[in-house]
This record gives sequence, structure tokens and C-alpha cells, in this order.
Amino acid sequence: MSKADEDVETTLAAEAAKATIEDKDDDENAEVNEDAEGEAGEGEAAEGEVKKKKKRKKKKKKKKKPAEGAEGETGVAAPASNGIPSKKPHGRMLNPDSFTDSYILCGQTDPPTRPLSTLYEPGTFPLGECVPYPLPELNSYRETSAEKRAMDRLQSDLYDKVRHAAEVHRQVRKYTQSFVKPGIKLIDMCEKIEETNRLLVGENGLSRGIGFPTGCSINHVAAHYTPNPGDETVLQYDDVMKIDFGTQIDGRIVDCAWTVAFNPRYDPLLEAVKDATNTGIAAAGIDVRLCDVGEAIQEVMESYEVELDGKTFPVKCIRN
Repeated sequence: MSKADEDVETTLAAEAAKATIEDKDDDENAEVNEDAEGEAGEGEAAEGEVKKKKKRKKKKKKKKKPAEGAEGETGVAAPASNGIPSKKPHGRMLNPDSFTDSYILCGQTDPPTRPLSTLYEPGTFPLGECVPYPLPELNSYRETSAEKRAMDRLQSDLYDKVRHAAEVHRQVRKYTQSFVKPGIKLIDMCEKIEETNRLLVGENGLSRGIGFPTGCSINHVAAHYTPNPGDETVLQYDDVMKIDFGTQIDGRIVDCAWTVAFNPRYDPLLEAVKDATNTGIAAAGIDVRLCDVGEAIQEVMESYEVELDGKTFPVKCIRN
């Protein structure tokens, strides 16, 4: 091989080596650039995640709207959105399956503030509990006679007023059972009952309003006690209290009373009163003598006993 040929081969080998080195450098630069771009992409993604988290945090900082069914800033109660009653009464033996806020099912607010005339159309007020006439041998025709039923329908406007007042009383009673508990002042309790009663019945002079002052008789007081201004009496855990209030529309008074107790030692007494009351309702009716109703109540009432501190006491009716 000539010297010229050797020089050519040397030059070609050098250029090939140089090209290889440049290609390697380009590959390394490309890898570095890809790594840089990958890191940059990861950085941008991480930055995006941080921004998202910040946005989420900002969303959490937003003020929550007041829960529906509670009083807002204006003090006006809002209707419960879920429409599911959930509150239980504080007193004992008040039907474990009942809820004090069951009135929300008809569109009432909690606490109740809407007059029932805005919730029900005339003639659509709930019937309440219906019981058969006593003395079926005398009164069965009242249910079977078409003529008698037609005569009853002529009084539908009167029945509607009574059912209106009864539903007002029922809702006020339910609400009352939600806040009557040990520690409440009797005068505060009575004012709250009467104010709610006035709101729901839509008080209007003598045509509609409360039936009479609210009674809250404790322990040895049988009935008809109402606290006067300045009375600081407070309900205690061991008290047995009788609450009695009424609602009237056009002079038709609907009245109901119930016994409030918190100590389970008085459960037999509450059971006796409940059983005797239901017996009296079943016995009352047209052509029934009042003495017969009283006799049925007394018989059931005095069949019970109450044990207090190891001593047994027979339940007795009050002689009046």
C-alpha cells in the first residue's frame, strides 16, 4: 500500500471516529433534553396538582349554608328539606314510635310557625283517631243508615272547624314534647306553648285563638294550675307534671292533656293513666251516661299499683 493510500485510510478512520463521537454526544444531549422535558412535565403536573389542591381547599373554606329546618339569621324557621321526622320526646311513655317533628310531613316548618290554614285546604284536615260508637245495639244504625250519614254530612263545616283546631293542637303538642325537660321554667314553657298555639291557629280576636290559659300542674296539684308573672318554678327530674291547653275556632274548644315524667319509677302510673284515658274515650259517645264513663275510667285506674322506695301504693282517682 502506498503512502497516499495510508493517508486516505487514516483520514477516513479519523472522520468516522469523529462522527461516532458526535452521534454519541447528540444521543446524550437528546437523553438530557428528554430527561429535562420529563422533569419539566412532572414539575408542571405537580404544580397543577398543587393548584387543584389549593382550589379544593378554597372550596372548603366557603361558608356552609345553614341547615334547612333550623332557624336562619332572620330567626325564621325553614322547612326541613329531607322531610324525615327524627326528633324524639324527652318525657317517658309518649309512644316510642312517634316523633315530635312529624308535622314536617305536611309542609310545616321546624319549629312550627305556619298557620294551618296555609297548609290545608278547607275540608282536608286530618280525621285523627276514629273509634266506633259505644252501645252498638243502639248506635249501629248511625254507621249503616244512608239517611243518617247524609244528615252528618250537613254538619261537615262544623266538623272541619273541629278538625282544624284538633290538628293545631296536635302539632303544638308535638312541638311542646320536644322542649319540655328538666330545668325549664314553667312560665317560659307556658308562654312558648301559647305563642305557638296562636301562630298555628291564626289568632283572630274571639273567632280563633287559645282555648284557655295553659295548665302545668306538678305533683300534688291535680289540675288547672297556671304560673303567674314572677313565678320562678322550675321543672325537676323527679316531678310528675300534667300539661293541659286548648285551641278554639268559632268557640269550638279542642282540649287535650298528658302527663310528663322523666324518672322510670313513675312508669306504672303513666301506664295506668294512659289505659284509663283510652278506656274513657272508648266508653264515651251518644246516649251514654256520664256516670258510666266515669265508672269505666275509675275501674281501670284503680286496678294499678305503683311501687316507690320499696312501698306499694294503689292508684286512686281524684274525688271531684
